[in-house]
Amino acid sequence: MDKPRITIDELNKIEIKIGTVRSAERVPETDKLVRLTVDFNEERNPRQIISGIAAYVAEPESLCGRQLAFVTNLEPRTIRGLESDGMLFAVGSDESFAFLIPDRDVPPGTRTH
Repeated sequence: MDKPRITIDELNKIEIKIGTVRSAERVPETDKLVRLTVDFNEERNPRQIISGIAAYVAEPESLCGRQLAFVTNLEPRTIRGLESDGMLFAVGSDESFAFLIPDRDVPPGTRTH
């Protein structure tokens, strides 16, 4: 089933920024969750983001230093007692899962457009 179409104004409400992962670890007693601390070059740096990517990342520590895309203007939410202030932006599932990454280093906090 096709999703409803949105206007360009609705799309512009979504803030997607590149963040640099500073730390990554599995959330204890969960099968899917990874706790990331991510640098977006903000005053309140870094942000904690909880993501259900454990099945796709054998060693979460391997994400440290990588630049990934995140949705950064979502309301924070609590996941398994941990506050998550953003959402990892990735594509696919199972064998087709992939991170969205810039093709060269950019300053943390760079917005997509």
